[in-house]
Amino acid sequence: MKSSTRNIFFFVGLVFVILMILTFKVSFRELWSQIYHAGYWLVAIIGMWVPLYIMNTFTWRTILLGSGPCNIPFWKLLKVTISGFALNYATPVGLMGGEPYKIMEIKPYVGVQRASSSTLLFAMMHIFSHFWYWVTALVLYLIFLPVNFLMGILLSIVAVFCLAGIYLFVRGYRNGMVVKLVRFVSKIPGCRKWAKNFAEKNADDLQKIDSQIAALHSQNKKHFFISFFLEYLGRILQSFEIFFMLMLFADKDASTMLFVHSLIILAFTSLFANLLFFIPLQIGGREGGFMMVVSNLGMTVQVSMSISIICRVREIFWTALGLFLMKFGNKLPAGSDAAMRQQLYSMDNTPPGNEPDGNSEHDENQNVVNP
Repeated sequence: MKSSTRNIFFFVGLVFVILMILTFKVSFRELWSQIYHAGYWLVAIIGMWVPLYIMNTFTWRTILLGSGPCNIPFWKLLKVTISGFALNYATPVGLMGGEPYKIMEIKPYVGVQRASSSTLLFAMMHIFSHFWYWVTALVLYLIFLPVNFLMGILLSIVAVFCLAGIYLFVRGYRNGMVVKLVRFVSKIPGCRKWAKNFAEKNADDLQKIDSQIAALHSQNKKHFFISFFLEYLGRILQSFEIFFMLMLFADKDASTMLFVHSLIILAFTSLFANLLFFIPLQIGGREGGFMMVVSNLGMTVQVSMSISIICRVREIFWTALGLFLMKFGNKLPAGSDAAMRQQLYSMDNTPPGNEPDGNSEHDENQNVVNP
C-alpha cells in the first residue's frame, strides 16, 4: 500500500477517535474514579484482548491457507488485524474502513483476489460467529432467567433475526455472495450507476472471489470449521471482559451465575451495538445497551455506567494502538515475492506516457507474477 493511502486511513481513523473522545460525556473526575476503582482488573480487561486478537489472526491465517500458501509473517498479519479492527471501531459503517485497509495491506503477499476473498471470508466468519453466540445467549437466558410477556416477544424477535442471519450466511458460504451483494447495491438509489459499472468492469474477479468463498465451505471444510471454532471461542472468551467488571461489584460469595450474566450482557449489547453500526464506536448505542440489559438482570444503573465507561476506555486504548501500529512495520523485504508484487502493481498503474519499455524487468516477469 502506498504511504499516502495509508495516511488517509490513519487520519480518518484519528479524526473519528478524537470526535469520540470529545463527545464522551463523562467528567475527568468520574473517569479517573472508575479507572481507580477498576485497579488491576483494568489491566486484565485490556490485556485479555491480546489473546483475542491472536485468535482473530489465526482465523484469518486459516482462511488464507484454505486457498493456498500463506507467506505473510504472523506478526504482520497480527498488526494488520489490530489496525483493521481499530478502523472498524472508529469509522462509520464499520467494515467500510477496516476491510479495504486489510485488503490493500496483504495484497502484495497473496494478490488482489485472495486478499479480497480472505478478508471478506474473515468478516463473514466474524459476523457468522456472532449470530451463533447470540443464539447461545438466548438459550442461556431462557434456562437461567425469568421471562415475562414483553421479554418473550423481544427474545422471539431476536431468535427470528439470528436464525434468518444464519440461513443467509450458510447460503452465502455455499454459493458466494459478492455478486449478489453488488446486484443488491445496484438497486439502491444513488448507487445504481456506480454498482453497474463496477460489476461490468470486475465481473470476472467478482466471480472468482465468489468461487473462493464457496470453495472454503465445500472443499476445505477443515479450514472452515477451524476458523469458525476460533471465532466462536473468541466471543466466549470476550465475555470474561464483562465478568472481570462484574467482579468489581460482586459479593465475596458470588456464584458462577456471574459468568452467565456476562455472556448475556455481552451478547445483547453487541447485538444492539451492531444494529447501530453506522455510528462511529457505537457512541451512545453501546452505553444504552449496557443500561437496558444490566437493569433487566436486576443490577443497578451505576453498575451499567461503570461497565460502559471501563469498556469505552478499553476501546479507546486498542483503537489508538491499532492506528499507531499502522505507521510501523510496513516496509516489504527487498527481493521478496511481496516486494515484487508491489513493484509490478505500481508499474501496472503507471500514468500514460510513463510506461516501461519492452526490455524492462516488468515486461519479462509480467506473466510470472499476477499481482
